Amino acid sequence: MAGHTYQGTVVGSSDFDKENDAVILRKAMKGLGSDERAIIDLVATRTNEQRQEIRQYYKACYGRELADDFKSELSGNFKDVIVGLMDSPDVYDATCLRKAMKGLGTDEKALVEILCTRTNEQIAAIKEAYKTEFKRSLEKDIEGDTSGDFKRLLLAMCAAGREENFEVDQDKAKKDAAQLYNAGERYWGTNEAEIQRILAIRSYTQLQATFEEYNKISKLGIDGAIESETSGDLKDGYLAIVKCVRNRAAFFAERINHAIKGLGTNNDMLIRCIVSRCEVDTVKIKEEYEKAYGTSLVDAVKGDTSGHYKHVLVALLGERSS
Repeated sequence: MAGHTYQGTVVGSSDFDKENDAVILRKAMKGLGSDERAIIDLVATRTNEQRQEIRQYYKACYGRELADDFKSELSGNFKDVIVGLMDSPDVYDATCLRKAMKGLGTDEKALVEILCTRTNEQIAAIKEAYKTEFKRSLEKDIEGDTSGDFKRLLLAMCAAGREENFEVDQDKAKKDAAQLYNAGERYWGTNEAEIQRILAIRSYTQLQATFEEYNKISKLGIDGAIESETSGDLKDGYLAIVKCVRNRAAFFAERINHAIKGLGTNNDMLIRCIVSRCEVDTVKIKEEYEKAYGTSLVDAVKGDTSGHYKHVLVALLGERSS
């Protein structure tokens, strides 16, 4: 992108050869067992665009779907990472959303993490991919799987109506800050519709100015007000928007830390964050992680995972694990 420094940790192959790559992957899965290291060294060091070319060439050569071969030859979390990497970003997000709502129970954190952090263009592509892949409506599934103000927040995100201008209207920021304050911490009872309208529609730059104005009139600040006045999944959704406005990479660093801290690992969240961000902003996420938690993200991932699963995550973060 012109004027932007690439912030992903997967940089791709400079002498990319889809034919050679397809042959290597076929050889890695042919016969008894699989050569997982060869798969990692190749798949985790190609961009998504390059992986799509390999996928198409593999099918043309062998009459087989590469992702299907991975599914049959690999297992566990390692399989989930490799198969996920073979999807385009919009299909990957759509697949994660479907998984979050399919069957008993709902993974609300996955819904928030995707729908409250993507751009209008990305949301539109995700909705189309969801319809194409699953022959279902994303909005209808959200309506059936969530409820109340949280449902309304997610449907507002799905509408992809956020303003995208970069100019800041300071008068509007002051007005919106006052409306947020009146709808939340000033009076008993919270006017969710008013809070949601501002958080769902205003551009990120406008919201940044609004939050600064809010902090001038509030004792709690915008984060504190949300913590105090809301709860559960709705609070998680509101805070995701606020944190992404302030620093999207810091939000994902916090999410990854949440996935790996304490007893047990939320592997779905860890995989989702690293696979979806490795060509977007993992350079910045690594910086924010170390700043916030005093240890490197790679070391944290190494300490919480093992085997080929560990190796592929570390590779996606731009390092090689022994």
